[in-house]
Amino acid sequence: MSAVRLVLLSDLHVGVHCDLDQVRALERWIPEAAPTAIVLAGDLTQRARHGEFQRALAFVELLRRTAPVLVIPGNHDVQWWTSPLHLFGARRLHAKYRQYFGDLTPTVEAPGALLVGTLSAHGIAPGSMTWNLRDLAVKGHLPAAETDRATRVFAAADPALVRVVALHHNVLRGEISRRMGLAHWRSAQERLAASGADLVLCGHDHQESVGQLAGGAVVVAASTHSNRTRGRHPTVFQVIEADRTAITVRPQRWVAAEGRFDAAGEHRFARWRPLTVD
Repeated sequence: MSAVRLVLLSDLHVGVHCDLDQVRALERWIPEAAPTAIVLAGDLTQRARHGEFQRALAFVELLRRTAPVLVIPGNHDVQWWTSPLHLFGARRLHAKYRQYFGDLTPTVEAPGALLVGTLSAHGIAPGSMTWNLRDLAVKGHLPAAETDRATRVFAAADPALVRVVALHHNVLRGEISRRMGLAHWRSAQERLAASGADLVLCGHDHQESVGQLAGGAVVVAASTHSNRTRGRHPTVFQVIEADRTAITVRPQRWVAAEGRFDAAGEHRFARWRPLTVD
């Protein structure tokens, strides 16, 4: 098995907060990195406006010249005001996103890897509601139907493939924010751990993180390519390599003064599902 190399990006927030210098640097860097696949884990836009989606689509189309790209919506890509509490149906929430990116929950196959996108951004929805008013239109939830679908896809797949679930909202608690991205996060963690995923990729919290679920799945979050990072920390995106025995995560930190990303350490995990097939 050759090593699989994934690039995880999230939270471009195309619009007033987007850092176009970072976007341009990514457009130069990613082709040179030659990834197996790229994940863009939501919040492509700031206000779900047509112009914002158009610039985000141009970015994604450029990435697709290098490798398959899995794209999913985040809470900022949802037109939640068109159907609060889904009173007018759920479909209109993602009307603009669908216009530009199509499937909300794509599955992407790449050499050595199988990536399943799941939907956690539902606007102001019953499943995402908490007692905290700050969570309105921000908090997400991961329905059982989403993890059930990922489980079925993985069960039918070649066991040699690296299995990846992608969602927008952070699965682990933010180090600075101390916030979980998901309502009913315990259930979501348990279902993700049982899905058969090797990797769970996400964003949302605007701070990078690396951790592990009970059972062994590695959870990786990217931060944001905007001026709204937690604690004014530099932006970080993630490069993940998976081989037969290990998963290695190498954060790439933005150096604004030099207009480039630099490697910023390494996290290494033994594969919970070590492969014995060729």
